[in-house]
Amino acid sequence: MAFDRVIVAERTHALVTALPALEWITDSRVARLSQDFNWFSPVLKRQLEQQRADAVVRPKTEEEIVAVLAACAREQVPITARGSGTGNYGQCVPLHGGVILDLSAYNRLLWVKPGVGRAQAGIRLGEMDRQMREHGQELRCVPSTWRSATLGGLFGGGFGGLGSINYGPLAARGNVLGVRAITVEPEPQTLELRAPEALLLHHVYGCNGIVLELEVGLAPAHPWLESIISFDAFEPALAFADALAAAPGIVKKGITLLARPVPDLLLKAVPVLGGSLQPESHAVLVLVAEFAEDAMLQLVQLHGGGVTLRRTAAEVLKTQRTITEYTWNHTTLHALKADKSLTYTQCAFQSGRHTQQAAQLRTHFGDEVHTHLEWIRNLEGALTCSGLQLIRYASDERLADVQQVYRDHGVSIANPHVFIVEDGKQGRINPDVVAMKQRLDPLGLLNPGKLRGWDVRDQLALRDRPQPELATLPRF
Repeated sequence: MAFDRVIVAERTHALVTALPALEWITDSRVARLSQDFNWFSPVLKRQLEQQRADAVVRPKTEEEIVAVLAACAREQVPITARGSGTGNYGQCVPLHGGVILDLSAYNRLLWVKPGVGRAQAGIRLGEMDRQMREHGQELRCVPSTWRSATLGGLFGGGFGGLGSINYGPLAARGNVLGVRAITVEPEPQTLELRAPEALLLHHVYGCNGIVLELEVGLAPAHPWLESIISFDAFEPALAFADALAAAPGIVKKGITLLARPVPDLLLKAVPVLGGSLQPESHAVLVLVAEFAEDAMLQLVQLHGGGVTLRRTAAEVLKTQRTITEYTWNHTTLHALKADKSLTYTQCAFQSGRHTQQAAQLRTHFGDEVHTHLEWIRNLEGALTCSGLQLIRYASDERLADVQQVYRDHGVSIANPHVFIVEDGKQGRINPDVVAMKQRLDPLGLLNPGKLRGWDVRDQLALRDRPQPELATLPRF
């Protein structure tokens, strides 16, 4: 569907007038709420920085959500779902104006049982985790933006994070058990989708459905000890991080390797880290259960590292200062503050070859690419690491070349410099994802312009149509 921006704006403003009981935002805040952290990429910043919605609506109840979706369906107004806007790929940036559906006020915890919890999509991960701990449990994996990111935002545009070293990415079987979704029609309908079908809505930027509630697996809560281990050389830092990740008896939540000069960039951006991060060093940021500290220290001694920060769970809670906000893409955030010539890429190393690949690519690129590794389990449960490598940006062409070298070394790239779903992590058109959009968004109003498969849906339907048996073909 083609959208006329003038007509879309007129119809959106008419909706604001027609639904006065809802919380609408039409002032200068719309510009901010139309953006996310896509500026991490100079490519996306250039492509998306002028994109704006015409209005933002912040519903608080399901009835209000239904009213908005029904009105948009009747008037053919595009809808872009938003949580807290902490994504990095333009997930919540509208390409055709219209309405931003801000779900951050739709945020209640619904229930908790042993090993599983259910909440509305707009709940902040930090708040959900706080409430889980009252039941002796916690979320299995959270991004470094856990203070502000929402559960629905993580599901719609995220990957995993802290805790993925145990439970893999969010898409791993058992992490998401089900979702409650709603159709975009003049008379919206709700439906429950259980895994694996529910995962067809994961990491699709809200292009193929609005999720109201999520049911997710939980983990036992532990008091986490936060430590930074410094090394003079890269090889022992890499070996230590991998050995700690593989140690089955050490309960852990996160292992991050920041190779030189990344710690120096963080020190420049966050001076309070002075003393915790050593200049001209390689740093491994670690979260282990407090009772596992002695075992961790044995590995530190074995690999010749030095503890430069030790903070108990009680100290973290009291100070509200945590090293988790220097891991995952928070590392990128701080590094870009220190050096605006940098950007990044996201890569998945091969389990069993991950340390070899990381070392080879570090040698290959030298100062052009800075190594940042996060240890995880992949979808199959095998231990590996994911890279959020910092790249000195020279041009779009060189950026593409760097990513291709990674691929040539057998490392998968989830390109963070594109806003089309299939061009990034998905990597291909998935007919099942497109079919889900046809089911939940038959008018094509959700986040239009970001799902390539929608433009070829007729061909996909024709290709998947059952072919007649040979015996039934007409004879001439």
